[in-house]
Amino acid sequence: MRLIEGAEVSKLMVKSSHARQIMERCHALGEVSDESDCLTRTFASPAMRRTNRMVASWMDSSGLQVRQDAAFNLIGRIQSSNPRAKCLVIGSHLDTVRNAGKFDGPLGVLIGLAVAQEMKGKKMPFHLEVVGFSDEEGVRYQTTYLGSRAMLGRLTKRDLSLIEEKGIEKAKRPQREFLAYLEAHIEQGPVLESQNIPLGVVTGIHGQTRISVTFRGQAGHAGTTPMNLRHDALCGAAEVILEAENSGMTATVGQCEVVRSSSNVIPGQVLFTLDVRDSSDTRRRAACAALREKALAVAQRRGLKLQSWKIVQETSAIAMDNKVSRILQQSAGAGVPMMPSGAGHDAAVMARACPSAMLFIRCRKGVSHHPSESVKPSDVASAVAAMARTVLELARAYE
Repeated sequence: MRLIEGAEVSKLMVKSSHARQIMERCHALGEVSDESDCLTRTFASPAMRRTNRMVASWMDSSGLQVRQDAAFNLIGRIQSSNPRAKCLVIGSHLDTVRNAGKFDGPLGVLIGLAVAQEMKGKKMPFHLEVVGFSDEEGVRYQTTYLGSRAMLGRLTKRDLSLIEEKGIEKAKRPQREFLAYLEAHIEQGPVLESQNIPLGVVTGIHGQTRISVTFRGQAGHAGTTPMNLRHDALCGAAEVILEAENSGMTATVGQCEVVRSSSNVIPGQVLFTLDVRDSSDTRRRAACAALREKALAVAQRRGLKLQSWKIVQETSAIAMDNKVSRILQQSAGAGVPMMPSGAGHDAAVMARACPSAMLFIRCRKGVSHHPSESVKPSDVASAVAAMARTVLELARAYE
């Protein structure tokens, strides 16, 4: 192996074939689903296991040492000549939401693999790992970041009680192993496209609270119950939903169900979800408390019962590492903006263990979590080059 030369950092030219291969592989993974009519891959499902086998074969053919840990995280490794060296991780997730697009998650894993291919034959002062996390979306157990939290030993007793697959806590690794973490991901928003910019660097990831809410009222005949004598659970829920919209937070009700509903029956019970996000944990928690007080007031005024207000998942806001982010921004080129992420990513977990940075890639119309997700191959090539330059810069810094 040869030492890294300074000229390699400034003159690195990534083959266009990388981008074509990444796009082809994203499309191939897009055919691997637990559902026949849409793309859905959840933690430890048959489709997830098949995906790991496919990506493992690509890692193996690229010369990486491949293993799967107890939490079904897929890990490909280029070993440093120094066995006591720390590990630089490039990662993202291989699971999806229901009815997903092809690029949210897998794109970042495959960009990491392309970067690893660029690093082959270079003498590195750290081990380089490409990680495909098994569960970032939290669809199956409502336990977001399950893969990365298992790797860092951050699973709770509640997590372990929910999960059918036993022994995943054995995936825990000492945090001192990790030098830094890099993640490439589609933006999942319209900002980069609106500015005609292919890449952005993330400053931090917003905190998030997911709440499950249940209102109970009184079902009744839609034609014979006077309006002023009704206890309509759906109307009560609607008030709280509109209050969330006007709360000043990024707030979403993604699911709403009228239990045992019929077109001629007053809704007697309504369940809905509430997703609240903000860059300030203090503001977010205050907003959630205010919304709960609003729900209690609505219930009392309408003769309803707030049967359940349950926080099912909460993550704190987290800043990306300034030093590594600046290296990533410089590697991405002039004019690349720094921007926050309203979406959650495994980088939010990894940043609690080691310096972390994220690269955003523009996506068409900002659409994500939908089959119409789309990215440009030229932007993918730019992302590979930026990530590869960053790895080389970090290697020079730690030589």
